[in-house]
Amino acid sequence: MGFLLGLDIGTSGVKALLVKEAGEVAGSVTVEYPLYSPRPGWTEQNPEDMWKASVEAIRGVLSEYSVKGDQVLGVGLSGQMHSSVFLDESCDVIRPAILWNDVRTSAQCQFIRDSVDPELLFQEVCNPVLEGFTLPKLLWLRDNEPHNFEKVRWLILPKDYVRFRLTGNIHMEVSDAAGMLMMNVRSQTWSKAVLESLDLSDEILPPIIQSSQVAGTITGEVADLTGLKEGTPVVGGGADNACGAVGSGVVKPGRGFVSLGTSGVVLAHLEQPKLITTGTIHMFNSCVPQEFYMMGVMLSAGLSLSWFRERIGRKFDSYDALTADAAESSPGSRGLVFLPYLTGERTPHGDANARGSFVGLSAAHTQGDLVRAVLEGVAFALRDSVELLRSAGWNGTGLRALGGGAKSLLWKEIIASVTGLAIEELNIDEGPAFGAAILAGVGANVYGSVPEASDSIVKVIDAVEPNPEWEKVYGDMYEVYRGLYPALKGSFDQLVTFQ
Repeated sequence: MGFLLGLDIGTSGVKALLVKEAGEVAGSVTVEYPLYSPRPGWTEQNPEDMWKASVEAIRGVLSEYSVKGDQVLGVGLSGQMHSSVFLDESCDVIRPAILWNDVRTSAQCQFIRDSVDPELLFQEVCNPVLEGFTLPKLLWLRDNEPHNFEKVRWLILPKDYVRFRLTGNIHMEVSDAAGMLMMNVRSQTWSKAVLESLDLSDEILPPIIQSSQVAGTITGEVADLTGLKEGTPVVGGGADNACGAVGSGVVKPGRGFVSLGTSGVVLAHLEQPKLITTGTIHMFNSCVPQEFYMMGVMLSAGLSLSWFRERIGRKFDSYDALTADAAESSPGSRGLVFLPYLTGERTPHGDANARGSFVGLSAAHTQGDLVRAVLEGVAFALRDSVELLRSAGWNGTGLRALGGGAKSLLWKEIIASVTGLAIEELNIDEGPAFGAAILAGVGANVYGSVPEASDSIVKVIDAVEPNPEWEKVYGDMYEVYRGLYPALKGSFDQLVTFQ
């Protein structure tokens, strides 16, 4: 029996997932590594930690599930987007990687906006300039560590670094490259126009490859370290959300998913790119060649519920207990609205100063009302993304549910009723590592194409439909919700000065 190996190089660790040729999950092993915050707002990791954890995870999953190296037909990788790995002429790491959630680059973001024609920038990179992206990190290095900037021969991303260590070849995979603000998303080439406006060279950026394209093979040294067979093909892989789309079957127009983790993501597959000038929303290259996906991100989805649980002294209660209380409340939480901006917001506002709020609170409200308001506030924020996707021409009727929050039937019914979309349950929820394994199968000729492989494995097994009685209430409440951010923005900006 043959197996496919998916590696997800995440922010907290590496997940190694073994998938049988027919698509059945054999098992996984996760190895964690540290995250460093040398100053407030800074987050860094050592690429060597990522590599050592990858080796340990591969060795561990092969051992635990009694799989021999020559049974693995291909390797695919997924990874955290935007995070910068700087290599010198000898391909040695110059400094710790600056991660996607590092916010030190506000000055560099403003420099980009001031230096590059806004229309040119948007037409080239198709995304707003935000601190999390890779280009501002490179400029920060030039401004603050010129001695390190002068050493840079290659700028790559975490999964591309691990793939380099597996194969000895340096490439940049297209769905990850799309999140750097350096690539023309439509032509899939490095944007000389943007780089030259900033006095940067594309010579430090490696060749761009497709997600299921073979980028190299396992070296003899790596075979000895991991137990994989020398010569096993390794494909380009994909960014975490791009691989999440493959692993959930969101590989054709009209399909989308909603992910309820710490943050919340609404992602839709598009055949053709569509630029939207209102609202902070992202458009990146899909793992399906020459196709795209659009994505809205809210920063505090599951985080809102976990924060509330802890703050009201129910840290040791199950989430089921909390949502049972919420079920005792009525749709609209008896006139209570929660703004889930606990850590600022990305879509649609792009405002780091936005803050969480309960609006409409009275002495009559119960704890159950508050819990339900939190669930509804997250759903309203997700609808903000859905509305932007619809304005781009997405016409889907359902969203596939991913993440821990999707285990709550009540939350799914609330989201369905707020968005008017069926929330679909899948036969598999293994995250980006599963998508990476599918990509490996395409590259190893186990499957014919990414859509064919994904559709043959991932199935919708159930769906939570909108509740017609709730939809009317939520339609009215959403209008109230939409009016609160602009009404409170000035207050948010003032309040952060006291923090």
